[in-house]
Amino acid sequence: MKFKADEIASVIQKEVESFGSQLETREVGIVTEVGDGIARCYGLAGAMAGEMVEFSSGVQGFVFNLEENSVGVVVLGDYLTINEADEVKSLGTLLSVPVGDAMVGRVVDPLGNPLDGKGPIVSGDRRPLETAAPGVVGRQPVKQPMQTGIKAIDAMTPVGRGQRELIIGDRKTGKTAIAIDAILNQKGKDVICVYVGCGVRASSIAGVVETLTEHGAMDYTIVVAATSSDPASMQYIAPYAGASMAEYFMYNGKHTLIVYDDLSKQAVAYRELSLLMRRPPGREAYPGDVFYCHSRLLERSAKLSDELGGGSMTALPIIETLEGEVSAYIPTNVISITDGQIYLEPDLFFSGVRPAVNVGISVSRVGGNAQIKAMKKVSGSLKLDLAAFRELEAFAQLGTELDKATQQQLDRGYRMVELLKQPQYQPMEVEDQVMSIYAGSNGYFDKVPVSRVPEAEKNMLQFMSDQKSEVRDRIVETQALDDEGIEMLKNALEEWWVQVHKQFENAEEAGLVSAS
Repeated sequence: MKFKADEIASVIQKEVESFGSQLETREVGIVTEVGDGIARCYGLAGAMAGEMVEFSSGVQGFVFNLEENSVGVVVLGDYLTINEADEVKSLGTLLSVPVGDAMVGRVVDPLGNPLDGKGPIVSGDRRPLETAAPGVVGRQPVKQPMQTGIKAIDAMTPVGRGQRELIIGDRKTGKTAIAIDAILNQKGKDVICVYVGCGVRASSIAGVVETLTEHGAMDYTIVVAATSSDPASMQYIAPYAGASMAEYFMYNGKHTLIVYDDLSKQAVAYRELSLLMRRPPGREAYPGDVFYCHSRLLERSAKLSDELGGGSMTALPIIETLEGEVSAYIPTNVISITDGQIYLEPDLFFSGVRPAVNVGISVSRVGGNAQIKAMKKVSGSLKLDLAAFRELEAFAQLGTELDKATQQQLDRGYRMVELLKQPQYQPMEVEDQVMSIYAGSNGYFDKVPVSRVPEAEKNMLQFMSDQKSEVRDRIVETQALDDEGIEMLKNALEEWWVQVHKQFENAEEAGLVSAS
């Protein structure tokens, strides 16, 4: 067999020409210490803060501390698979999560891995966990309402698109219920919702997912779950992961609502990581930058300027207080970052006033800007009236004789408190809220026994829907209550009362129900 020299030469020449020196360089170090979800590594001199690293066992982590001779790494996963003297290499990237439409309707962990057993998530887009918040020029004032569907909130502490409204209260006072109601109320309003469960029980998150699925809300919701059994590292990054997922939609011109449930547990997780890393403790053993931990998260919520697409991200952070201590370290920090707070009081909750919103302490710093004109008109004096009622109620308990006007004010106050109660997971459309509050404020329920006010309200709304739909439609179309609209509403309410007064008044006359 003869070899053709020219053929062999041409093949060798092609190989030489196509040869490229592809060298992959990565910094590699070794683990000097590991335990409790953190690792200390030597040899990663070029590592940057927040950079991803990978251990020889395949577990990943991110650089948390930069020290003189070593770096402190937070392990994202099972730290028990890592041993001393194991190899660790830097990946040259920041921690990121998958984002996009593929995430909607899924339950994921803070790294974007599915937890719902519905198969892998195929998403081509990723966003870093931490991104800079929009600047002053990139924002616009909060002017659009973000209806929660809860009368007491939409009337007195309204939330607008791009606002950060804190929900604060002791445990078991209905904080999560308000946030879930707000998510349920976004149905059909083209709003993407993100629920971040941080440090809560796995059974609670399962309950939230079940409720959202039952009401068809999972179609537009992403659930990010970091349960109390997850490592502190996962609980720490969960809110940032949720914010990145919501930000993707915000920068694409959509409106989003994100619930952080709850940030006091994230602060505890951050404190744990910081103490393990030997960072100097400050007040209540929290690290000095715990304020920055929350401010850089909540500042990412905004109503973007029209040049950036006009999308918005509304945040409802939740903080749990101990024994109603609103002036503790973390509550005061988050109160100072947010645009108002909804304070839930245990005494009100256990006395049957639910949602247990304390009108005196709760405030929205956006105010009427986040309300439609009709709601602004009917709820203008509601907060003051309720505050005056609470004072009168305390005075009346002394057993003194009350004049007729004071007694009338007290009676109406009892009925307004009853009117503002609302069953869980039954958000109400804003036009129905407007009609209810107008009817209550103008004395149309004054002759109804207090215990039957919810029944009378339901009856009135049914009457408006069935027989006076033009009044309701007018509020829906104009979003306002002009003189003509008020006249139509008055006439309709008077007609309703003429029809039903016997069935409600008779009960009281017969002594079946007490007046208050």
